[in-house]
Amino acid sequence: MAVKIRLTRLGDKKTPFYRVVVADSRKTRDGEYIDLVGTYNPLKNPEEVKIDVEKAKAWISKGAQPTETVKSILVKAGALEKSPAKKAPRTGKKTKKE
Repeated sequence: MAVKIRLTRLGDKKTPFYRVVVADSRKTRDGEYIDLVGTYNPLKNPEEVKIDVEKAKAWISKGAQPTETVKSILVKAGALEKSPAKKAPRTGKKTKKE
């Protein structure tokens, strides 16, 4: 079973509110989840992030993979360390110097 730490959306139209949950990657976005790790409110200024750091670290140690968005939220909350930036592969035509 592939387990992901991801966001589920709550809130009304144009007022999003998210739960950070641990879920099977084959389930729907707002469907059944295994465990609730925290919440994320992007509309507050500054963004409101409430994460149970111990739960998040426990799930990551068990092999749960956070999505890119959740990874950045966990870095803000202090549950993960920021990974070094990868260089993007160079795409483009090589030009000959004459």
